[in-house]
Amino acid sequence: MNTKIQYRWISLVLCVLWVTGLSAAHCGSCPGDTKKACPADCKKACCAKPDAKKACPADCQKACCQAQTAPDFTLKDLAGNDVQLSKLKGKIVVLEWTNYDCPFVKAHYNDKTKTTRDLAKKYADKDVIWLTINSTHYATAETIRAWAEKHQLKHAVLIDSNGKVGKLYKAKTTPHLFVIDKTGKIAYQGAIDNAPRGKVPEGAEKVNYVDKALTELLEDKPVTVAKTKPYGCSVKYAKSKDG
Repeated sequence: MNTKIQYRWISLVLCVLWVTGLSAAHCGSCPGDTKKACPADCKKACCAKPDAKKACPADCQKACCQAQTAPDFTLKDLAGNDVQLSKLKGKIVVLEWTNYDCPFVKAHYNDKTKTTRDLAKKYADKDVIWLTINSTHYATAETIRAWAEKHQLKHAVLIDSNGKVGKLYKAKTTPHLFVIDKTGKIAYQGAIDNAPRGKVPEGAEKVNYVDKALTELLEDKPVTVAKTKPYGCSVKYAKSKDG
């Protein structure tokens, strides 16, 4: 065999072996983050119950690695009881940021739609914990309680007047929702749906992202839409001392 051709074949084989070695080395690690390891078998983790008709995400490893652990917190509910997120591990938890003065929130709570209340009620008996959080600096326990009673809310409403938890989660709008899976990872974050104030974009079908995410999690499937841009009013956080 010609020496040059032989050299090229050897180089090619070495390259293949090198790339294969790199792939194996990174199989259990998160792209761009060497401190946090992905499950050894990302595909198995993403697709716990394989369904021949429904494919896993194209890049299962990336999907696994993108899951962020939900920061722990403790807030008081309207009865004055402490609610700590970490104590709810093993259940699916929905965090909903709200402000009773926001027109976008009102659109989901009016007598005609009742989107949020009905959605919380739909999953109440399916081991899903719904927590509504008000980080509005001027809201008080009394005004929040009056709003909750008006809408006959059965789930917990938490008070975050200093905005500490809202800022911890980087909640930007009301509404802004986070769905946390049973392992304590944030499986979805963003808007409740694609219909601000009840208006669906022209030519599109209405999609409730939170409803979809909860359905998929309860079926042990990966959440197909993990993040969307939240819409609504800005969260009215208390101004810092520095202004």
